[in-house]
Amino acid sequence: MAPTLPSWWLLFLLLLGVGATAAARGSKKLTPPVSTAYEWPERFHAVVVSINLTSHDRGGGRLQLIELYYDWPHGRDLNIVRDQLSGDPPLYNVEWVNGTSYLFDTAASSCRTFQFPVGLLPPDWIATANYLGRDTVDGFECHVWSNFLFSRYYADVATGHPVRWIFNGNTRHVLEFEAGVVLQDSSKWQAPPYCFASSTPPPI
Repeated sequence: MAPTLPSWWLLFLLLLGVGATAAARGSKKLTPPVSTAYEWPERFHAVVVSINLTSHDRGGGRLQLIELYYDWPHGRDLNIVRDQLSGDPPLYNVEWVNGTSYLFDTAASSCRTFQFPVGLLPPDWIATANYLGRDTVDGFECHVWSNFLFSRYYADVATGHPVRWIFNGNTRHVLEFEAGVVLQDSSKWQAPPYCFASSTPPPI
C-alpha cells in the first residue's frame, strides 16, 4: 500500500500551487508594452494643471496652469506658468539639454538660474524607465512607469499620450496634448539679459 501524505502537507502543496499561479499572473500583468508606442514626439505642446505642493513666493493658490512646449531637435523646453488666482503675469521656465534652467519673471525683471545634474529628457526616455503595470487615473486606463525624475508617469493605453505625472512634490494633469506643435514666438525661448548677471548657476 502506497504511503499517504499528511493532510497538512497536502494543504501546504495546495497553497504553494496557488501562490505560484498568482505570481505568474502578476508577472504577466507587469509585462511592459512596446516602449516606442509611448515615446514622446520630438516636438509637442501640452496644457497642464499642476497641484503645487512646494512653497513659492508669489501670491495665489496651489494650482498652476502650465503651457509646455517641448523641442528636442533644439534641445530645449519651455514652461509658461500661471498661478491660481494670483493676477500676476506668468513665469517663464526655459530648460536646456545641458541641464541649465532659467526661471524668470519679465514683469519683475527677476530671474533664477539652476543647473540640474541631468538635462532635458530625450523622447525615448521611457525605454529605460521602470515599468509598474497598469492603473486607472483621471478616467483613463494607463500604463505606469517611474524613473529618476518621475515617481509616477501615466500614459494612456489607447493613444500613448501622457495623462498625469508626479515629480518633486507636484502632480500634473494633462488637459491637452498636441504632437508636432512649435511655439511661434521665438523670442520666448531667450532668457533676458538679467538672467546672466551671475556667471555660475547654483547646483540643484
